[in-house]
Amino acid sequence: MKITRRSACALVAGLAVAGSLAVQPLVRDAQARDADPDTLKVALLPDENAGTVIRQNRPLQDYLEERLGKEIELVVTTDYSSMIEAMRFGRIDLAYFGPLSYILAKSKSEITPIVALVKGGGQFYHSVAIANVDSGIDSLEDVQGIDFAFGDPASTSSHLMPRYMLQQAGKVDGRDYTARHLGAHDAVAVAVQNGTAPAGGLSQAIFNRLLEQGTIDETRVKVIQVSQKIPQYPWTAREGLDPALVEQVRQAFLELDDPEVLKPFKADGFATIEDSDYDVLRDLAQILNVNLGS
Repeated sequence: MKITRRSACALVAGLAVAGSLAVQPLVRDAQARDADPDTLKVALLPDENAGTVIRQNRPLQDYLEERLGKEIELVVTTDYSSMIEAMRFGRIDLAYFGPLSYILAKSKSEITPIVALVKGGGQFYHSVAIANVDSGIDSLEDVQGIDFAFGDPASTSSHLMPRYMLQQAGKVDGRDYTARHLGAHDAVAVAVQNGTAPAGGLSQAIFNRLLEQGTIDETRVKVIQVSQKIPQYPWTAREGLDPALVEQVRQAFLELDDPEVLKPFKADGFATIEDSDYDVLRDLAQILNVNLGS
């Protein structure tokens, strides 16, 4: 029998919890958390509006409640850093990280990678550099003396990879462009469309979704470069969670084939992943002198 705790104020409560995660005192309580809690706090990436992310993932909540026999509380933190810290201190149980935010979180605690997204038969995705059609920018080599829009500093496809692409084009922050961090991928796309930032970088999948939704007008924004392959987004478990429960979660994702649950992820499914699969991004972060913490 499915366990659920649904009410008219579920969204409000979920957002309140998300906000509180960012302001609680940083007390090490990971070891104090139940290894097999009745309610699992499941964090989703804050790469779009929190209310939208939670609403889109209600089918995931229902699926996990049914498969795990537990209540599922969806959480969207205020930003990537607060999500990393919440995982570090055991305030969330499962988290869906971006690749860079995963390696940042992994550097701070012994989180366990469970599965990674699969799309088009592979476990890779791409970042895109985009420009306003009236900016006169047709390639990253044209970037000069402008504000370049990034998402969250801990975002792979909206910071690390676009920054690397700019470096490869011979562009240096503070000399050739000024970095503007706008937080969410959709904010980057809107800023470029409106011309408040002539160019920017974000996830190709999110950019395509924004085009499909009509949020971005394809006559006002153009793609000027597509990145190399990036290892896909991993689902992770906090330190101290019961290994048997972690395995149960892994199997739930590996057997997930419901289109409604997979839709927000733009995924075909999920597959097993190893921490070493993200070493390429650790190397890239080292090239760019990105501090991975300790």
